[in-house]
Amino acid sequence: MDFIELEAIEGLRWSWNSWPSSKSDSSALIVPLSVMCTPLMQSTELPILPYDPLLCSQCGAALNPYARLEYTSRIWLCPFCYKKNPFPRSYSGIGETNLPAELFPTYNTVEYAYSNPKHNWPNPNGISSRSSSLSLSSFSSSSSLSGAVDSSRRGVGPAFVFVVDTCVAEEELGALKNELLLAVEQLPENALVGLVSFNSMVSVHDLGFSECSRVVLFHGQREISSEQTQQFLGLNRTKQQHLGKTPVIQKQGFLLPVSECEFNITTAIEEIHSSMQVVRGHRPLRCTGTAILAALGLLEGCLVNTGSRIMVFTSGPATLGPGIVVDSDLRNTIRTHRDLINGQAPYYSKSSSFYKRISQRLSDASIVLDFFACSLDQVGAAELKDPVESSGGFMMQGESFESSQFRKCLRHIFNRDDEGNLKMYFDATIEIVTTKDLKICGALGPCVSLHKNNNLVSNKEIGEGGTYMWKLGTLTSKTCFAFFFQVSDEQKAQPGSAFSIQFITQYRHGNMGIRKRVTTVARRWVGSNSPEIAAGFDQEAAASVMARLAIHRAEECQARDVIRWLDDKLVKFVSKFGDYVQEDPSSFRLSSNFSLYPQFMYYLRRSQFIDVFNSTPDETSFFRLMLNREGVVGSLIMIQPTLLQYSFDGPPIPVLLDVRSISPDVILLFDSYFHVVIHCGSKIAQWRKLGYDKDPNHENLRKLLEAPEVDAEQLVVDRVPVPKIIKCDQHSSQARFLLAKLNPSVTHNSTYTAGSDIIFTDDLSLQVFIDHLQALAVQG
Repeated sequence: MDFIELEAIEGLRWSWNSWPSSKSDSSALIVPLSVMCTPLMQSTELPILPYDPLLCSQCGAALNPYARLEYTSRIWLCPFCYKKNPFPRSYSGIGETNLPAELFPTYNTVEYAYSNPKHNWPNPNGISSRSSSLSLSSFSSSSSLSGAVDSSRRGVGPAFVFVVDTCVAEEELGALKNELLLAVEQLPENALVGLVSFNSMVSVHDLGFSECSRVVLFHGQREISSEQTQQFLGLNRTKQQHLGKTPVIQKQGFLLPVSECEFNITTAIEEIHSSMQVVRGHRPLRCTGTAILAALGLLEGCLVNTGSRIMVFTSGPATLGPGIVVDSDLRNTIRTHRDLINGQAPYYSKSSSFYKRISQRLSDASIVLDFFACSLDQVGAAELKDPVESSGGFMMQGESFESSQFRKCLRHIFNRDDEGNLKMYFDATIEIVTTKDLKICGALGPCVSLHKNNNLVSNKEIGEGGTYMWKLGTLTSKTCFAFFFQVSDEQKAQPGSAFSIQFITQYRHGNMGIRKRVTTVARRWVGSNSPEIAAGFDQEAAASVMARLAIHRAEECQARDVIRWLDDKLVKFVSKFGDYVQEDPSSFRLSSNFSLYPQFMYYLRRSQFIDVFNSTPDETSFFRLMLNREGVVGSLIMIQPTLLQYSFDGPPIPVLLDVRSISPDVILLFDSYFHVVIHCGSKIAQWRKLGYDKDPNHENLRKLLEAPEVDAEQLVVDRVPVPKIIKCDQHSSQARFLLAKLNPSVTHNSTYTAGSDIIFTDDLSLQVFIDHLQALAVQG
């Protein structure tokens, strides 16, 4: 079974593709019943339907290929709750040779792009039969039609509030301002834009006042409520609107369409100047938390439940007001992991609680928080992680606003599609409908539980649980969620029978029209000892799921406890699925379906997600945030990086992530998702320094040096934030980025030949880890 091909069709990766029919048998699998779901995965075969989905009157499931149809009585039987539902009049011509796209067996996923709240399948008399290519193309091409309809009705576009830290060096601030001006140029004319700048005070810029620059000032030490913000800005709170309704915008000058304030916003950005007046021995006074509160209050007062973003740009920690990270006195160092463990971070707990309260307000108002930090020191990303992650926002940690990493990241966010709309999807919800023999436990990813309960929701909560529906501030075509299930006690499933799961994702498209994507899939229950269970195990998806569970646990537990939990689960897992003679480790074998899973767990327990040694709290928060939204392939690269070898012997080949793969006459291309390293062996580096690659007689050397650089650029082109490309030579200081991730099969304690690379560490090698694992697994 090719799980990657299946994912391209469904947008899903299952840890187990065949599920045992009893709760006890499913618990014995160790790896939970889970699905890695990428709701908006790009697909060339996705039909866009310009009408509303037909929903079951009892469970809310959308009409899908698994529904049973009675053409004569015009009734469809819901495959989830078995309720009989009548077809509306618009489906009067439905028949075996005249089906709407949502009933085509080949379409697991369809997307509805509708503007009329009560508009169903168009008159079928105007649609060709199921086998007609015209019928299929008419569904596929309807995206441009619906886009045009939505564009004409969209009115107000998404809102963007730029929150700019002015405690930045003038050169850095100049680079940031240039990028902001380019971002404003990229915004559609109907997009709303606002500007907030801050140091020890917060300035909210009035973009509707043309006579001179006018701002409303807020004191940086005060925690201002939404009502106070709106009162000071002269805003009247609008009545709550529902998704899909036209937003009510109050007349004010702080948040205006680009078409009305392009000159004023450009002038305001250009007039921002550095306020880097620092007392000797002190940090600059920054009130990042108050600035975010002011931007949030502004958006709450002007827009309700429509797509909007607060984009924070800073170069240091908050030293003042709510959300403070460290005080301004440089004698007090910024918190480390050891400080957090020992309770010696005086502001961490209070500031984290402050930002968690902000998270709920962001979710309620469908606002996304983005955090761009460019500094050589920590900036407080650990405290800010909760609102950024739960709203689905971007987090970038770089060294400078002048870097290409920052420029590429910001420009990527404001990319447009072929129709000129921003590639941004706002204000989304994901709803899950299952058959009655399943229970929904929860989700891990950039989402918030809406606490909507029904008989499908399990009492056991994992992550964001206690619901069948989740709220997402924003998502992209790559945002991935892990959903967890368990077998129901109440309904006894029969082996051989099918169960179904439907994912309904509703979101606001870049053209501000409402879209609903529906994915319906089915699998079969199997007996407890069925060989189909092992055959359907996806070890890559399982590793991704266990990684998310591990970092979720790491938020509350210390690293050693998480590693102990992972080891305990792994020993039980291989003991159950391995073939061995009891008490004989040499007889232990794992089938190919399971053989890589222990290796993934080895690299996971050594990774920066669990082992926080040599990482700051800010870096750890960023790494975990990225892992918690990445799909299976990206997650695996983070857990176990890839290593390619380039040599004169032939094309590049993948090699083991092992110190033995380093050789003087090869180039290695290492990809850990966050860093891409081009590592030249000592001989290759020496030849390059002597200029042999510039000699026409050594054309092969020039091509060998160019090949990994071209491939490295291809690796990073679609990643946000853009990974840092590091070029280094064997035995150089930068080679540490590679050595830190390699399996230490050769260390200073083992036998090695002179001149070969070794790793100075007391960590276990992969082979020793596997030997210990086998010894524990066969103990019975």
